[in-house]
Amino acid sequence: MDLSGFIDGYYSFNFNRPNTSDGFDQVNQLYNFDDKTDQFELSAAKLTLNHDPDPIGAHVDFLYGRTNDLINAAPSNSDGAEQLNYIEQAFLSLKPPKAKGFEMDFGKWVTSAGAEVIEAKDNWNYSRSLLFVNAIPYWHFGARTSIPVSKTETVGFQLFNGWNNVAKSNGGISGAFTSALVEPKVTWDLNYLVGPENSNTAAGLRNLIDTTLLFTPPGKFNAYINFDYGSNQNEVVAEGNSKLVTWDGLAFAFHEQASAKNAVAGRFEWFDDANGAQTGTYPTQNTLYEGTFTYEYKWVEGALMRIEYRIDHSSLNYFDKLSDKFTDQQQTLTVAFIAFFGPHR
Repeated sequence: MDLSGFIDGYYSFNFNRPNTSDGFDQVNQLYNFDDKTDQFELSAAKLTLNHDPDPIGAHVDFLYGRTNDLINAAPSNSDGAEQLNYIEQAFLSLKPPKAKGFEMDFGKWVTSAGAEVIEAKDNWNYSRSLLFVNAIPYWHFGARTSIPVSKTETVGFQLFNGWNNVAKSNGGISGAFTSALVEPKVTWDLNYLVGPENSNTAAGLRNLIDTTLLFTPPGKFNAYINFDYGSNQNEVVAEGNSKLVTWDGLAFAFHEQASAKNAVAGRFEWFDDANGAQTGTYPTQNTLYEGTFTYEYKWVEGALMRIEYRIDHSSLNYFDKLSDKFTDQQQTLTVAFIAFFGPHR
């Protein structure tokens, strides 16, 4: 088995200086994994065991820190399932040698949706986007398949127990269709997720359309565009009607590898939470904008530092300020250090 891992820590300063007296506990709102502010914090420590399928394979990611606290926060992942609380992924793989590239995994795996991933070192920016935090799930538990249908496209089908759940309370199974088209200068990823996600009832469906265009022209400049549209039918009433909540957003990001040790990245996005269901302002609409600039310096192979400035703006007085005030914007400055090791760094 291949052994790899990393340690990711940071210090973040929030110019609003949010205080614990009103329950926000000094956090950067709308952030994931680097949400603790005005303090040092361990975002994640991870250890990975991997054996590529030949034809049987296995993959396990052990995870500790604030990242683990958030991705495994659903009640169904702690009541009777404590053994999964420090596991990001754990799945078995089957890849028959004569099946023309077909592969099937069973277990817990991170979602195929989104332009970013849970691990900060594999993203261009240190903080995660509004779309990552509000529009898509973290992971699934079930079975997934993938198969190449041409020299450039791979498609897949998945069946799982919903969004971030080992077990479901509504008795319904969710599914997904995935497609990855990889050309020399552009990659197009498309994901469609659908299934019942309301607690204690199989009525009402959640739909998510997620697509990303990644541009990789010759040189050291890359960019992507990520779009998400989601809807959920909830509050089902006796007459058979249902209340539909929706959310959608668009993100643009770029990355320039200025030299072997220096890189810069930027991200700009808009997110419309039409009913406030994703950002906690239900039933009031919350429209958000965000801009991020990140500088990266690679000390040596396997160790890097990132300095990041980010500003968020809301159509509401959404952000906590000091101990008793609210404002429509939030600015943060973060310094992060990441050290990683493995057979392929």
